[in-house]
Amino acid sequence: MPLALVALAIGAFGIGTTEFVIMGLLPEVAGEFGVSIPVAGWLVTGYALGVVLGAPLLTVLGTRVSRKKMLMALMGLFVVGNALSAVAPVFAVMLAGRVVASLAHGAFFGVGSVVAAALVAPEKKASAISLMFTGLTLATVVGVPGGTMIGQATGWRVTFGLVAALGVVGLLGVAKLVPETGRPRGVTVRTEFAAFRNAQVWLAMAMTVLGYGGVFAAITYITPMMIEVAGYSPGAVTWLLVLFGVGMFVGNLVGGRFADRALMPMLFVSLGALSATLLLFTVTAHDRVLAAITLALIGALGFATVPPLQKWVLDQAAAAPTLASAANIGAFNLGNALAAWLGGTAIAAGLGYTAPNWVGAVLSGTALVLSFVAAHLDRRTKAAERALAGALS
Repeated sequence: MPLALVALAIGAFGIGTTEFVIMGLLPEVAGEFGVSIPVAGWLVTGYALGVVLGAPLLTVLGTRVSRKKMLMALMGLFVVGNALSAVAPVFAVMLAGRVVASLAHGAFFGVGSVVAAALVAPEKKASAISLMFTGLTLATVVGVPGGTMIGQATGWRVTFGLVAALGVVGLLGVAKLVPETGRPRGVTVRTEFAAFRNAQVWLAMAMTVLGYGGVFAAITYITPMMIEVAGYSPGAVTWLLVLFGVGMFVGNLVGGRFADRALMPMLFVSLGALSATLLLFTVTAHDRVLAAITLALIGALGFATVPPLQKWVLDQAAAAPTLASAANIGAFNLGNALAAWLGGTAIAAGLGYTAPNWVGAVLSGTALVLSFVAAHLDRRTKAAERALAGALS
């Protein structure tokens, strides 16, 4: 395994920690600032929207520098945002810090996916991407539970201060281990945007928005759901997040391996099973054991979609993949924002803390339908190319 993948995983670990740790600390943050849980959920939504905006914007700006320098600059921005959140005197300032940190998220994973894929043979691209995302999934197993415990014991501000320190470690890792390749040749803003003429790129991003958004509909409000519905104590939330993280870790590796062998079948299975599991969660959330098992399954099935979706975009935008790759990371977080808002709206409407699970099931089910459409169009395109090649020969 190239050491550069380790550096990318280190950066992903810090980013993953800050993205998910807020979910375990929503009650503490809401209590200190005197806002409701749905309002505190804007810290999730705001972060996700920042990723959506930052991914294409910073990627376009970064076309003038090498990918290594771009990754280092993004980690620096991430550090600044988390430090601001740690010292925020009011809710609005904390929200601003979350947005600043989020601006680096999409571009880092977008550029990082291109770098990771370029380091290995073509038949191992999805596996390389999944190795980078291993840092994100390990964050949910180690960083998020640890940050939740620290935040509950000593205050959530300490957690975000430590996350900023993680960002510094990620920055140093990129500086030390990622090779300097210089500015990509022939890459301009025009060539990057040309990738979006391909309808398959748009279909892939739509699948990303809806598919992984289904996960976030449930996970954004997992703390009140597990406490108020399943009957867990607040301290048990940490271990429930560990289970979710273990599921993500396993799903990421399995998704990467099978996507290299059969990409679309992997998407069909993972999206279909995810939608069914989220629907089932409305029932299993009322039982402690079943709720914990279902939570791990949601993590596994949700993240099994990430490597194949990211590889699908890279394949469809092979001539200029950086912006499309970053935009797809933004699509993950657009789905997060949409799902967090819909889930919060369902709760605020008095439908209960399990209502977001219904929202998630519908979103993921719609993504499954789109995956069948994408596969059908791909078959038609390849058949037309074969017919044209036969006619020319």
